[in-house]
Amino acid sequence: MMYIYALGFSFLFVFLLVPFVRAAALRIGFVDRPARRKIHSRPVPLSGGVALYAGVVATSFLWLGDSPLVCTLAVGGGALVAIGLADDAFKSRGREFPVWPRLVLYVAVALLPGAYGISISGISSPSSSAMIVFTDGWGLFFTAVWVFALINMMNFIDGMDGLASGVCVISSLTLFAASLIGRQEVTALIAVALAGSCLAFLAYNFHPARIFMGDAGATFLGYTLAVTAIEGTLKGATFLSLLVPLLALGVPILDTAVVFTRRLLEGKGLHRADNLHTHHSLMKWGLTQVQTVSFLYLIASVFALTSIVILLILR
Repeated sequence: MMYIYALGFSFLFVFLLVPFVRAAALRIGFVDRPARRKIHSRPVPLSGGVALYAGVVATSFLWLGDSPLVCTLAVGGGALVAIGLADDAFKSRGREFPVWPRLVLYVAVALLPGAYGISISGISSPSSSAMIVFTDGWGLFFTAVWVFALINMMNFIDGMDGLASGVCVISSLTLFAASLIGRQEVTALIAVALAGSCLAFLAYNFHPARIFMGDAGATFLGYTLAVTAIEGTLKGATFLSLLVPLLALGVPILDTAVVFTRRLLEGKGLHRADNLHTHHSLMKWGLTQVQTVSFLYLIASVFALTSIVILLILR
């Protein structure tokens, strides 16, 4: 029952908050304007990340208090939202935000979970029950790499109405199910708060979108999914159970792998924005925005169900 209340609270909180942040963004001109790379044809407010952050953090504090996981999300997520808003502010004025401040902050935020005791501590051998325990340094390293990667991966797929928010709903519900199976109440609560927040935001973000989450929202979603996955399934995983978070987050991971491969083959910078993402390719093949997003939802759902089946087999 607790999870239903948390889901309902986070949904209503974000659903009621979005119109206010949207109106404020329109009033100050904080909008994403149409450009050659952009799919939308009219200015769209960029303030959705504020509502997503507020919904997840408020719900988490209300049910869990200032637990290490909640503090990690509040502090690290707040930093990502702040620099994401700065990046979005530059975009709203047709300028590019420097990459180095973002890179430095992403690294710092990726190291933050370790400071709260949230890290990948080891992995079980596939041939025995023995655990390969990482030293503190290696545990922090693998944790930071995972978090840094997911921050950027979710940001990469946020290029079409409803894509990132919808995929996040599916991924967070998968982590919620995995947490319930593993009797991880804290991560289950975080996951359901994230699902409710993203579902409410999707009501405004599905095509034609009335608001975007911007870099502030996409990086926060990636960070929250990454940290929740560590606490829920990655702390002391077996080789097979590693597939659970990888499949739960399969769409952003697969999209990043495809994009980076294509950029390397074409000799482009890995951080340069382009039209090589999976959703761009699907639209070039003739799919509409709604068809493209729906197809990627289907792929995400298949990954999610596969990860749950693996988890049940391992029990």
